[in-house]
Amino acid sequence: MKLVAFARPGTAVVPGALLDQGNSILDFSHRLLGLPRPATDLDWYDVDGGLHRGARAAVAKAADPAERARLQAGGAIVARNLVTLHAPVPRPGKILCIGLNYRDHAAEQGVELPKRPLLFSKFVTCVQRPGGPIRIPRGSTQTDFEAELGVVIGKRACGVKVEDAMAHVLGYCCFHDVSARDFQFADGQWQRGKSCDTFAPFGDFIATADEIADPHALRIQLRLNGATMQDSSTAQLVFRIPELIASLSENVTLEPGDVIATGTPPGVGFARKPPVYLKAGDVCEVEIEGLGVLRNPVVAAT
Repeated sequence: MKLVAFARPGTAVVPGALLDQGNSILDFSHRLLGLPRPATDLDWYDVDGGLHRGARAAVAKAADPAERARLQAGGAIVARNLVTLHAPVPRPGKILCIGLNYRDHAAEQGVELPKRPLLFSKFVTCVQRPGGPIRIPRGSTQTDFEAELGVVIGKRACGVKVEDAMAHVLGYCCFHDVSARDFQFADGQWQRGKSCDTFAPFGDFIATADEIADPHALRIQLRLNGATMQDSSTAQLVFRIPELIASLSENVTLEPGDVIATGTPPGVGFARKPPVYLKAGDVCEVEIEGLGVLRNPVVAAT
């Protein structure tokens, strides 16, 4: 499945799945599907829960022409161009990010590979929808771009072993770890520079784990105004997804709907000579093989 969150004009954000090569959306909240109301919005992302199983069954049934016609006539299927997509987890419980996790990015900076994952976080208020503006914060002249593979947790993970870790993955998405380098480096720690509002766009969708044969062999790119700035492969990851989940879950309980941003490849703005930073009017595109394109414009602080 390709899971999304979306809103019709004037309505609340609801969960759904892409159909028809992404041109239509099946609305999981629609009464015709008969799915129960979740206790919390994050229940949709629990792979062991009844909601997720019911959603998967509804997508499978929608492949039947008669069922498809019934759902379409009743308004449970809507054209993608008639709605606004939101981040596929509109309000994650946690956004956990990994620094210096690409071999080629470490080589670009001339630094040693880390001995264990370098963890930082982003506040939930960083989340931005696909197509929503990345806002350069007041006082920053060095806001930077970072394409990343996002991993969405689908099962509670606490003290998970490496060999069991992939069973805790719901799926994958494009993630943009926007960073105010001047804040990041001046503060002596990363939280403010990584956590400004709009600094975590992700989407357009989550591809469930069964749709991605090998998440460690995906081309990952970032384009700035159409020019390719980053172009690598997740094969360059220092710590692969099972290692990340095992390491993080030693001390932090991971829950359905949590998002892990797995690090960025080389080509980021601050490492270039001369540096390249985002400015109002720019357009960023993160593209990952099998996960579509996440596109966001850049605007000045208001």
